[in-house]
This record gives sequence, C-alpha cells and structure tokens, in this order.
Amino acid sequence: MILTEDASDRKRHIEEKLQQEQETLSFIRESLEKSDQLTKNMVSILSSFESRLMQLENSIIPVHKQTENLQRLQDNVEKTLSCLDHVISYYHVAKDTEKIIKEGPAGRLEEYLNCMAKIQKAVEYFQDNNPDSPELNRVKFLFEKGKESLESEFRNLLTRHCKAVPPVIILDLIAGDDEIETAEDPALNLLPENILQDLTCISMWLVEYGRNLDFMNVYYQIRSNQLDRTIKGLKEHFRKNSSSSGVLYSPAIQNKRKDTPSKKAIKRPVFIPGHDHELRGKHLSDTLNEKHGPAVGKEDILDSEIDSYIHCVSAFVKLAQIEYQLLTGIIPEHHQKKTFDSLIQEALDGLMVEGESIVSTARRAIMRHDYSAVLTIFPILKHLKQMKQEFDQVLQGTAASTKNKLPVLITSMETTGAKALEEFADSIKNDPDKEYNMPKDGTVHELTSNAILFLQQLLDFQETASAMLASQETGSSTSTYNFEFSRRLLSNYICKILGNLQLNLHSKAKVYEDTALGAVFLLNNFNYILKSLEKSELIQLVAVTQKNADKTYKGHIDEQLHIYQRSWGKVTSPINESNMPAIQPGTKLKDKERQAIKDRFKAFNDGLEELCKIQKSWAIPDKEQRDKIRRAQKENVTGVYSNFWQKYANVPFTKNTEKYIKYRVEQVEDMIEKLFDTSA
Repeated sequence: MILTEDASDRKRHIEEKLQQEQETLSFIRESLEKSDQLTKNMVSILSSFESRLMQLENSIIPVHKQTENLQRLQDNVEKTLSCLDHVISYYHVAKDTEKIIKEGPAGRLEEYLNCMAKIQKAVEYFQDNNPDSPELNRVKFLFEKGKESLESEFRNLLTRHCKAVPPVIILDLIAGDDEIETAEDPALNLLPENILQDLTCISMWLVEYGRNLDFMNVYYQIRSNQLDRTIKGLKEHFRKNSSSSGVLYSPAIQNKRKDTPSKKAIKRPVFIPGHDHELRGKHLSDTLNEKHGPAVGKEDILDSEIDSYIHCVSAFVKLAQIEYQLLTGIIPEHHQKKTFDSLIQEALDGLMVEGESIVSTARRAIMRHDYSAVLTIFPILKHLKQMKQEFDQVLQGTAASTKNKLPVLITSMETTGAKALEEFADSIKNDPDKEYNMPKDGTVHELTSNAILFLQQLLDFQETASAMLASQETGSSTSTYNFEFSRRLLSNYICKILGNLQLNLHSKAKVYEDTALGAVFLLNNFNYILKSLEKSELIQLVAVTQKNADKTYKGHIDEQLHIYQRSWGKVTSPINESNMPAIQPGTKLKDKERQAIKDRFKAFNDGLEELCKIQKSWAIPDKEQRDKIRRAQKENVTGVYSNFWQKYANVPFTKNTEKYIKYRVEQVEDMIEKLFDTSA
C-alpha cells in the first residue's frame, strides 16, 4: 500500500511538471507568434517610410539644385556689382584726389601719399585694362604732378630746415667730446624729428613708386651747401675773434675744454736772456709784411689762421660723421656711399685747397729763404696725421680719389717741410759774412737766435719733424720706426744745425778788425746757445748723439774768454815788473829812468782809457758772464797796477805827478766795473 502511494505521488508530480512545461512552451509559442507579428508590422512600417523618403528625395533634390543655382547666380551678381564698383572707383580717382594733389603735401603728407597710392593703382588698372581710356592720361597727369609736388616738398623741407651750425656749437662739439655727459646726439640737431620722418617717407615713396632718384642729387646739394657754410662760418668766427677777446666757446665748455692736442702756440718773442733790449733784425716768423711798418698783432693773426684751419679739419670730420648718420635714414642703402661722397666734396675740396695754399705759401717763402713759413706747416701736419685714422673711417666706401686727398696733402706738406729743414741747415752754414749785418757791440747774432728758436719749435713737433727727415733720407715715414730711431734722426739734424752755426760764427767773427770784439762776439753766441740748450729739451736731444755737448760749449766759452783777456795785455804789459828798469833806493834817477817811468804810466793810462772807452759800448747780455769777466779783469789789471803804483807812485820821476799818476787802484776797479754798460 505504501509503495502504491509513493508511485502515485511521483506520477502526480511528474504530470504536474509536464503540465508546467507544456504551459511554458505554449507561452513561448505565443510570444514568438506575437514577435513575428510585430516584426512584420515593423517591416511594413519601414517599407512605408522608405517609400515616403524616396518620394521626398525625388521632390527635394530638384529644389536644392535650383536653389544652389540661384545662390550661385546671386554670388555672381554681387561679385559683378563689386567689380563694377571697383572699376567705377578708378574713374572717380582723378576727381576725388585732384584737389589734394594740386594743393600739395605740405602739412598733410600721410593723406597726400594715400591719394598718390590711389592714383598709382588707377594708372596700373587703365594701363592693363583700358589703355586707350582718356582717364589714363588724366590720372597719369595727376601722378606726375603729385610726384613733382613730393620732390618739391622734399627740396623745400631740406631748404627750410637746413641751417649752418653755429660756430660755438661746433667748437663745443670738438672740444667737449666725452667731457659733457649730458650732451644729446648731435645728429638730431641737424633736422627736427618730424621733418626727418617726412623726408624719410618721401624718400621711400620716390624710390618705390617715383622711379626717379633725382631727389638724392637735391639732398646732397643742399646738405653739401649747408656743410660748406658751416665750415666757412667757423673760419669767419676765428677771423673775427683773432684780434679781439671774443668768446670762442660756449660757457658749458669754456671751463672744461681741453687744449687742442694738435696745435701748440708758436713762441714769438725773442729776447737775449739778461739783456735790456730786443735783438736786432726781424724774427724768423716776421714774414707777414716788411713794407707796412711794425707787424703788430700779425703773429697772433698767423696763429689764429693756423688754429682756424686745424679746427676746421676737426669740424669737418665730426660733421661728416653726423651727416652720414643723418643720410642713412633718408637715402636708400645702396645709394648712401655715393651720395655721401658727393655731399662732402665741396667742403673737403675747400679744406684741401686751403691746405695746398698753405703749402704753396710756405714754398714761396722758402724760395725767398724765409724758413719761418715751415713753422705753419708743423702744427697742421701734426694734426692731419692725428686725424688721419678718423678721416679714413669717415671716408670708408667713398671713391678712391676722395680717400687719397688727405694722404696727398700730408705728403705734400712732408716734402715741403723736409726741403725747408734741409735748406735751413744749408742757410745756417752759408749765411754771408757782411760787416753791415754784424752787431757792432758783439752781442748775439740774429742768425744764432733764429737758429735756436727754430730748433726750439721742433721740440713741440718731434714726431712730425722726424717724419720729414726720414722722408728726406729714406723716402718713407718715421711711423715705421721706433721712438729711439726718431730721436736719433732729430738729434742728428739738431747737431748738424749747431755745427753749421758754429762754423759760420767763427767765420763771422773774423769780420771784426778787433780780435777782442770777435772773441766777445763768439763768447756771447756760444753762451746763448748753451743756455738755450740747457733751458729746453734740446740738450737731451743733442746728447743722443753728442754726450758732452755742454762741456764742449763751456770749453769754447773759456777759450774766447782767454782770447779777450789777451786784449788787456796792452794795459798790463807796460807796467809789468819784468819790463821795468832796476832802480836803487836812495839814488838819484837818471833822465832815462825818469822817462821810462813816465812812459809806463802814460802807456797804462792811455791803454786803460782806450779799452774802457771802446769796451764800454760792447755788450755781454748774460749777467753771469758779464760779472765773471769784470771780476777776472779787476784781479788781473789791478793786481799788476797795484804793485806798479806802490813801487813808483812816491818816486820823484816828475814834477807833474797828476799828469802821470791819474788813477788810484780803486778808480781803476770802478772803470773796469763800467765795462759793457753804455749807461754808466
């Protein structure tokens, strides 16, 4: 029974499961059927949508194409209208711009250039599209008119604003250099900034559109004239102030300026040391005029002319540098060097002509044997050499003929200077021995003072003089040699001058009939030479080739002193004890002995009076030498006379004692003390 119930339960359970599964299958079947139905419905819907889309597409595409065509047509119309407006605008350019073009660019350059740009485009349009149009001629005319107006404005701006730079400002520029830290860029002072900008704009337009470079000729002509006027104004400034106390520099520079390194004042006064009158004869540099009376102030004028030329050279270099800076902002780069070359020619040629004139004047003076003229060349040549490097930098890129102008002038000055130095040495040697040309009092000869002064001038220009001497000997400049070689060259030349001078002085001394006066003459000249050498650097230069020159001259002076002292033999010889007869004390003098004593006293008196009278008018300018000679003569003469006087003054050799014993020893000393003094 139990088994039967279990089997029945399992069967029932199985049946229930089968029934559930059948229900599940039935549900799935129904779901599938519904899904198929839905799919069919969806497919039907999609098919209907596709059909409608195809119908829509078939309707829209033609409309789209038509719209696209219409848009294209509209764009073409707009472009055509725009082109027509653009073309029509070219026909209005002449009318729109004519008034502005005729009125010119003054005061409205930017607007004017915009009008010119429109005209330029109109010209290009008509040339390309309608060359036969009358409008082409009209805009061409306006373009040419506008270009001429721009060129005229360029010229007017330059002419109106280019003014000569005041001389005081130029001198400040030269003298100040780096000393004035607040100084503005001088290039900005030549033209106002707004004018410079206008010139630059016009220049750029003329180069790009004008296709005419004539404005560059206008530029260099106007600026060249301004540069030349500035240099000439500086010369005139020096000329006006040469004989007055006019202010050369502005107050900003007056207390700060450094001495011009290239030029030292040439020493003019020539006095014999210790003498109370000026040397006879004209000074070496007194060549300005012999016919117009005393040359008062002419040496100062000569110095001013030299100073003026030196400053003008410096001014040219500074101004040329500034001009080039100004030019680079206005003139196209590939035309700058040529324009600059043309711009500086007038001023540069003026300086070179003036330099050659100085050289020519020196040559003519040298032909007249006036060698002082070479002194004007020395400071100028020294300055030109100092400025040559700056010259070369400024003229870099200019024509070879422009670059060579300064070297040619330097060579010309060196050649002339070398010739003058050589001929001066010969003139010292060959100066004629004329009695009328000899100082009556035996003082320093004009030739000596001139020669020494000339040599002293060389001290300020040793390098320059050495270059001249080197060019004379080797044809080259001393700049290729060292300092010692240059000093040796100059030392040799100075020694040559001194040697020639010594030979000539010995020859001149023979002109004097009185040997003693000849000795005084040589003593004065040798002493003057020695003192002059010792008071300057000349003695150091002479010592380069002659170690003991001072001792040599002292020996010459002592030699002439001894010769002079021998002239007093006619005074001391008669009263020399060796020439007197022996007289026994207490014995009566014989007539012959009395006469011998009389003759000795008379010979001494006559000789003393004669020499004192003659030599009183002689001159020994140097007080030290004068006192030395007087002391020596006192010792020599009074020593002998004192012995003679003590021995014979109380001897009864005459009744007329005052006739023979005229002078006491003290009186003789007083007479000798008055030698070489015409006022005594």
